[in-house]
Amino acid sequence: MAINKELYERYKAMKAAKGANVVTGNCANSGSNSASSGFKALSSSQNSINTYSATEQNVQTQQITQETTTQNWNNTYSNMNSNQLPQSTSVESYSSSSVSYQPNEEIKAGYSSQFVGMNEKIQTTQPYTPSEPAVPYTGNVQSTTEHQTPNVYKFALIGCPLGHSLSEYIHLAGFESLGIKATYELIETPPEKLVDTIKYLKTSGYSGFNVTIPLKLPVTMFLDEIDPSANTVNAINTVMIDPQTKFLKGYNTDVAGFDRAIPKDIDLCGKVAGILGTGGAARAAIASLAMRRVRGMKLYTRNVSNTIELLNYLRKTYPQIEFNSYPIERIRDLSDIDILVNATPIGMAGISGGYSPVEENELRTLPAHALVYDVIYNPKKTLLIKLAQKYHYRTVTGMDMLVYQAVEAQKIWTGRTPDFKDMKIAALENI
Repeated sequence: MAINKELYERYKAMKAAKGANVVTGNCANSGSNSASSGFKALSSSQNSINTYSATEQNVQTQQITQETTTQNWNNTYSNMNSNQLPQSTSVESYSSSSVSYQPNEEIKAGYSSQFVGMNEKIQTTQPYTPSEPAVPYTGNVQSTTEHQTPNVYKFALIGCPLGHSLSEYIHLAGFESLGIKATYELIETPPEKLVDTIKYLKTSGYSGFNVTIPLKLPVTMFLDEIDPSANTVNAINTVMIDPQTKFLKGYNTDVAGFDRAIPKDIDLCGKVAGILGTGGAARAAIASLAMRRVRGMKLYTRNVSNTIELLNYLRKTYPQIEFNSYPIERIRDLSDIDILVNATPIGMAGISGGYSPVEENELRTLPAHALVYDVIYNPKKTLLIKLAQKYHYRTVTGMDMLVYQAVEAQKIWTGRTPDFKDMKIAALENI
């Protein structure tokens, strides 16, 4: 899939959302939550979830209906495609009151060419597998002893909005379990402030940062290297900063996070998976399940025609797996599904909490041995999980995936494994 096209579609989605007054200047969400039931909650509360669907959940397949964007965005995209840095007039929107940023020679020589190069990496790199973990950074992030002067290392999360994030609590607990003195900040970063934030992180002594929506794809413009863990998912959620060279390397830990949360006694080899949604979370699930050698995956989406490109990509990447897509509103029979994964925002607190992406009668058609996996972590138990437990299905919640992906991020930053239990307790205490 062409990364440049995807980036442009994301940019257009952001501008379209702004034009509809869905995303305000302070990243607030102004929609309502009125809905009927099931997946209809997503459609009938469209204002409250347009930001999510336009920038993360359906960015790979969503058709953008508003074609008009500002000249700055068009200039930025066209210049990136021609491997030239946008002129100062096209990046004026990236200036902030605290940092006035102008492109320098480093960016001219590196950022644009690295971004263009990612398109080739996405096409040629083999899918990420747990047996080929990312090489951890073993620089100066180390635990301290009583004989050392403690250094305080700096990490952050960038994205917008961040008011719901548990990352600060999770990561601080992880660093404490390792005996590492560190800070972890939430840096609210709407898309137009991304350049300023990257420059700030590189020049202010940060050792790494996490990335969340809507920046998981745009951040690739500023990376010097992309780990194979990010190629299949086509998104970045963890970045390592070399303290000497300021070299940026991007990773995706969602695949490992999703995989590690699956109970160890469950064997999915030769089984069939049902994936609700086709966005970033769905891609992480797909990559994980492919590693577990499932024989088929059924993708349930709102618009089947929009999944053609994704299906072609998946069939090429995983030729041994049968991929098909179906309308999510027409689910009637799940009797051949061994693991059902909700990768939509249906059931998420503040968006469509109290709803399930699958009706109760439909859920009951799952075989008795089926596993129900919801990537949503807030609330602790979504309606889907409650219904699955009501009928005695095994379940996995998004909390374990959230914490495990944070564990993987700290392994990249420090070369060591933090305590999962400490991190999960911190998350549960603050949700």
